[in-house]
Amino acid sequence: MNPQILATAIVLIAYLVLFTEKMNRAVVALLAAAVMIFAGIFDQKTAFMGIDFNTLALLIGMMTIVGICEKSGMFQFVAIWSAKKVKANPRGILIILALVTAVFSAFLDNVTTVLLIVPVTFQITERLKINPYPYLLAEIFASNIGGTATLIGDPPNILIGSALNLSFTDFLFELTPIVSIIMVVLIITFDFFWGRHLQADLNGKKQVIRMREKNCIKDKVLLAKCLGVLGAVIIGFVCAEHLHIANGTIAMFGAAVLLLLYTFGDKHSERDQKVEAILGHVDWTTIFFFSGLFVIVYGLEETGVLSMLAGKMVEMTEGSIEKTALLVMWSSALFSSAIDNIPFVATMIPMIKSMEEAMGGREVMMPVWWALSLGACLGGNGTLIGASANVIVAGMAQREGHPISFGGFLLWSIPVMLVSVLIATAFLYVQYF
Repeated sequence: MNPQILATAIVLIAYLVLFTEKMNRAVVALLAAAVMIFAGIFDQKTAFMGIDFNTLALLIGMMTIVGICEKSGMFQFVAIWSAKKVKANPRGILIILALVTAVFSAFLDNVTTVLLIVPVTFQITERLKINPYPYLLAEIFASNIGGTATLIGDPPNILIGSALNLSFTDFLFELTPIVSIIMVVLIITFDFFWGRHLQADLNGKKQVIRMREKNCIKDKVLLAKCLGVLGAVIIGFVCAEHLHIANGTIAMFGAAVLLLLYTFGDKHSERDQKVEAILGHVDWTTIFFFSGLFVIVYGLEETGVLSMLAGKMVEMTEGSIEKTALLVMWSSALFSSAIDNIPFVATMIPMIKSMEEAMGGREVMMPVWWALSLGACLGGNGTLIGASANVIVAGMAQREGHPISFGGFLLWSIPVMLVSVLIATAFLYVQYF
């Protein structure tokens, strides 16, 4: 069989199975990767060449660091402290929790952020005797918007940053201003439709104010270690382009240092147990999913499928950077609303790379790369299955007796996604065109 047809068939079947969610996504990706090798599209050595180990190292390193930081209780401390700073005003809490979620999502993965913030949200809204629904919606949207702002905030950005050797500051300067504007619009909108109508009695406010955020800090010494290493890692990301060190190396080094500090002085058996427990916080399903995905996308690249598609796109947009950026932005947003944005972005990266020579090179094509990042990340707000964080919050809400329906979510998610992408499109147009 023609290698191009065979590789395309394997990828399409794999993506179709991923879309149905009938099988674990890591299993699907690894099986598809193995089938490509068995089918003779390439051998194992060539397949490994397609794996972006910098991305995997960055993911594993940051997941390890966050797993240890979570033990200190710092994230819950910030959420409760912020709620008290607005004097337990329901309207103020809606705004402050959305901001906290966005900021955390810029430096943690979105799932971790909502897993930390949502339980605190339920505690606060229960004491205030108010509906948590607007708070949960705001936190879902803020997690996906905030994750767009930095290199480490969302997997699509990690993929793009690693593929193009972009620095932490590249994302910070290019995307954070756009994200800030979108967050302001989101907060104003939610405050208008929800915030100004939220009321709580004095007794409920007193209960929130009596919550002791200091009790969230389980280990002050560990907190100091976490803050020190996390700060150093972020500084390392900022300086990476000048130091000529990959972001994955910085993340792994930070994780190793924090593991050392976390277990230093413990007995042999206790030390090993603590290390194993922290490594258990790493989302190995995601790591193996990425590994398999890199291989099957590399199969499309090796057989020339992506180069052919890139040529078609150049023809379709008549070689216009402006038209290409617009097409990539909106197609990314729409696809990412319906399917996992990771496989979509993983497929688009080598395809866009194939277009660079015909369209003037890397520098000229940068608006297209930023369009891919913005479309894929912001598109996650489009539906309840558009991002993992959305599904996690919906599950937690269901368990707490406050279910979020798919249709009810769409009433808010579609406008939020469309307005976000419109703002991003306008920003890119003004900045580049």
